[in-house]
Amino acid sequence: QVQLVESGGGLVQAGDSLTLSCAASGRKLKMGWFRQAPGKEREFVAGAGLSESSKYYSDSVKGRFAIARDNALVTVYLQMHSLKPEDTAVYYCAAADNFRDYSDDRSYDSWGQGTQVTVSS
Repeated sequence: QVQLVESGGGLVQAGDSLTLSCAASGRKLKMGWFRQAPGKEREFVAGAGLSESSKYYSDSVKGRFAIARDNALVTVYLQMHSLKPEDTAVYYCAAADNFRDYSDDRSYDSWGQGTQVTVSS
C-alpha cells in the first residue's frame, strides 16, 4: 500500500471547473477516482493505467471529466468541467498494482482520505 493525499476540492457553482490532485507516496500501476454522495454508495468516476488508451470513465462524467497522470506515475489528476449539483460528493483517490476492473473498488488496495466537492445550483 501507499499513502494517498487528495487536494483541490471546494465549493463551486454549476458550470464551473475544478481540478483534483492526488499524490502517492510511491508508484502504482493503476490509479482512480471514486466519489460518495450523502446517503449513496461509493461510485466509480475515472481510472487510469500506464497509457493514454488506458483511461476509463463512468457514463455520468464521460465528456466532462478527464483523468491524467504525471510521468512519474505518482500523481493523478481529475479535471472536472461543466460541473453539476449532482457531482457534489466526497471524492476519493485510489491506487493498486493490478490492471483488474478499473471501476471495481475492490480492485484497489490504497485509498486517500477524500476531498469534498460541492456544486451549488
